[in-house]
Amino acid sequence: MIRTIYRSSKGGITTDVPESKWKVALLDSGGLFWADLAGEPGGRVEQLLADLFHFHPLAIDDALQEAHVPKIDDWGEYVYAVVHGVSYNPATNELDTNEIDVFLGKNFLITHHKNPVMSADKVWAASQRSERYLARGADYLLYNIVDTLVSDFMPVVDQLDDAIDELEDQIFAAGNQAVLTKIFAIKRAVLHLRRIIIPQREVMNRLARDTYAVVDPDERVYFRDVYDHLVRLADINDTLRDLTSGALDTYLSVSSNRINEIMKVLTVFTALFMPLTFLTGFFGMNFETLPFQSPYLFIGMLALTIVIPLAMWRLFRRQGWI
Repeated sequence: MIRTIYRSSKGGITTDVPESKWKVALLDSGGLFWADLAGEPGGRVEQLLADLFHFHPLAIDDALQEAHVPKIDDWGEYVYAVVHGVSYNPATNELDTNEIDVFLGKNFLITHHKNPVMSADKVWAASQRSERYLARGADYLLYNIVDTLVSDFMPVVDQLDDAIDELEDQIFAAGNQAVLTKIFAIKRAVLHLRRIIIPQREVMNRLARDTYAVVDPDERVYFRDVYDHLVRLADINDTLRDLTSGALDTYLSVSSNRINEIMKVLTVFTALFMPLTFLTGFFGMNFETLPFQSPYLFIGMLALTIVIPLAMWRLFRRQGWI
């Protein structure tokens, strides 16, 4: 799906601009043209980016690939950037990412993504309601998109925090293999989130501090605000990583304690039956020359098989071993 919105230098917003009018909109230096390419085939996207916007082939090739971490490249008349949105699935404990490729020019913004992105949809709807999102230029429009994108990180962080809290309760309640699998799944999600936050923080830092021809110096402060949000998210992510590692250590400790308890019980029963094993083994030697035919000896052996385990049980209780 291709959707476009155009605010001319004279004011007024036009949506769904015909492709034949795109060049006219791009020639309006005082206007703003935003094209959102969502889920379009790669060949179609490549044709538009090359023929209409004349972007560098390397930038186009990067935009068509989905294997990039957040980054930013300066091509003089435009800036190419990659940013990511995230979503968390509590059922599978998996973190999903949505990549957005951005081409930012003086009077245009091109966004490309394969899957629907909520932040782009929110800014698109807001731009149709009010001109203020478009009146301040393409750089301010990009700020609104990335700010909304980063704001959606916080619910994901909260969900991960809740999952870790629930995990700690499950460790003491069950502590089985399923809990261990969940620990590693959450740990992978936290590490995945870190691999998105750290480079995306650097992208915002460069937009806030470096000099780009297509970014107004007065608008850099807004990107610095997004950078501050990502710094805070990185700190929270480090805390989540420590909590996940702590949960794993707790699981291993609880499992070790359970094994120790089991071994203690088995050891106690082994110790209780050890004298009985000796007695039954000794009296089981059927040598006719041994003077063990007396019925009193048989009764005495049965008494010992009852008294010795009870006495040892009492001794173990008194020593606090059981």
